[in-house]
Amino acid sequence: MLRVIAFISTYILSITLTWAQVKSEAILIKNDSIELPGTLTYSDKDTDLVIWVHGSGNVDRNGNQAGLNVGANYIKQFRDNINKEGIAFFSYDKRTANRNNMKFLLKKLTFDDLVVDVKKVIAYFRKDDRFKKITLIGHSQGSLVAMLAYADADKYISLAGPSESIDATIVGQVTKQNAELGKTTAAHFKELKETGEIKEVNPMLLSIFAKPNLPFFKSWMQYDPSEKIKEVSIPTLIINGDKDIQVSVEDAKQLHASKKDGALKIIKNMNHVIKHIEKDADNIPSYRSPDFPISNELVTIIAMFIKQ
Repeated sequence: MLRVIAFISTYILSITLTWAQVKSEAILIKNDSIELPGTLTYSDKDTDLVIWVHGSGNVDRNGNQAGLNVGANYIKQFRDNINKEGIAFFSYDKRTANRNNMKFLLKKLTFDDLVVDVKKVIAYFRKDDRFKKITLIGHSQGSLVAMLAYADADKYISLAGPSESIDATIVGQVTKQNAELGKTTAAHFKELKETGEIKEVNPMLLSIFAKPNLPFFKSWMQYDPSEKIKEVSIPTLIINGDKDIQVSVEDAKQLHASKKDGALKIIKNMNHVIKHIEKDADNIPSYRSPDFPISNELVTIIAMFIKQ
């Protein structure tokens, strides 16, 4: 009994020491006037570093979106778990999540701006000799962003990344709801691609084709993820969850078909915000609450990929 107690005490002490060794730094990276404040966590020097590349929306460093009732905290949960694997982690407030950037974003925002943000972050950490190698994890929209920004990284992970261009994706989504409106959506995207504008937007599509959105869509729709992933020349891992209601398992399979030398992992019971859910009814609630745990299998798979 005494031996068992001693073992348990030693185990608890080792966990305590591990957590005590995790250091946290607030870091501000700038892309000209754009501010990208973030959090770096690490336990050891001379270790690998993960840089998280956000999905769409005004996502902050922890995986929450102000004003949209998205409080899943999924990036923070991932950060805490990957740190336990001895891997450093950095995530930042996306440019659209930082109020200090609003006056610049109102002028113009393109998809390529997000790519340059990531390149600035990579360049910053390339100068930090505490970290050996950099792995980019591109989540959702960030999958394509990371594909385009990967040049100075060592490994690339597409997490819940779409396989089609954004215009094809949106046309498909609208068509499922209304076939005729889907045709109009396709026509609007064609006009935008050819002329850079849409002269008369169908009133039912104004939420998509609002004028401030057009430069962003025009720059985004030029990229086809299934083609761009072929250009990625570093070790690649493609991951999707079978409970993802935003990006399907078929998207992951299509990306893998284009990048056959990459690895493909489909994780059971993981949804789009990387939560482990058993019931479909928990899918949407898990976007709003930090009480749902993230997938342990995801953390294990990513840690193995980084360390191999």
